[in-house]
Amino acid sequence: MSTPSGARVLCVAGSPRRHGNSDTLLERCMEGVRRAGGEPDVLVVADAGISACRGCNACSRTGACVVRDGMTTVYGRVDAADAIVVASPVYFATVPAVLKAFYDRMQPYWARVHVLGEAPPGRRPGALLVVRSGGDPFGIRAAVDTTRSVFAVLGLDYAHELAVEGVDAPGEIEGRPEALTRAAAIGAALGSATRRAG
Repeated sequence: MSTPSGARVLCVAGSPRRHGNSDTLLERCMEGVRRAGGEPDVLVVADAGISACRGCNACSRTGACVVRDGMTTVYGRVDAADAIVVASPVYFATVPAVLKAFYDRMQPYWARVHVLGEAPPGRRPGALLVVRSGGDPFGIRAAVDTTRSVFAVLGLDYAHELAVEGVDAPGEIEGRPEALTRAAAIGAALGSATRRAG
C-alpha cells in the first residue's frame, strides 16, 4: 500500500549507457514524483546483475524464479512499488537487451496467475518514457508493445507514455523543454498514485 507521504515509485533506467537522454527524462520524472510527495526508487538495470531468463519453467511449478542473481532483490522492489516508470532508448525498434532481460524475468508473475491460479496483483499505474533518433522506419511500436505486455503481467495500467523522437547525441534532450515538462508531469501523477484491487 502507499505510504502517507505518497507513492513509492520504482523508476527503471533501461539504457545500457548512463546519463543519456532517457536517463535525463527519468530524472525529470523523479522530480515530479518528489514534488507530489512520492518516493522514487531508482533501478539501473545495467548495474543490477540481472541475467537472462533460462526458460526452465521452474516458476510454473513454484511461482518463484530459481535463478539467484541481482533479480532476487529486485522482485521485492517491484512488489513494493505503488507505480512503476520505465525509461529507455529504442534499439532496433524495441528495448535494449539489458531491459529485455529484466522484462523476461517477470515470468514468475505470469506463472502465478495463469498456471498456479493465484489471484492477480492489485492494479497500479505504469508509465513508459522512450527516446529514439528517428532513423529506424519501424518506429517504437515493438518497444511499446513489449512494455505493455510486461505491465499487464505486473498488474500495471499503461497510464502514461512519452515518446521523444529526433534525439540521439548525449544531452540533446535538454533542447526539448516540452518533453522534460511532460516527464515531470507524469512523475507527479505517479507520485500521488494509490493501488486498487486486482
